[in-house]
Amino acid sequence: MIDDEMARATRARRANPFLNSAQAAEFLRLSHRHLERMRSRGQGPRFRRHSRYVWYHVDDLIRWSESTSGRPFNA
Repeated sequence: MIDDEMARATRARRANPFLNSAQAAEFLRLSHRHLERMRSRGQGPRFRRHSRYVWYHVDDLIRWSESTSGRPFNA
């Protein structure tokens, strides 16, 4: 299952490296609400806002994950 998720993340990075909030939360294995709370407090991964839409770049999610865990992300 993890190998499938890693392959999916790799494909996503090549095709469209931007994820919406729900996709980013799933990618990080966080709840959507938790990711929103972190964003509202100025914490969490870097994001981009385009009009009313929030987007996360896969590379920023990986970078943030590595900085919080101290271990490299295997994607």
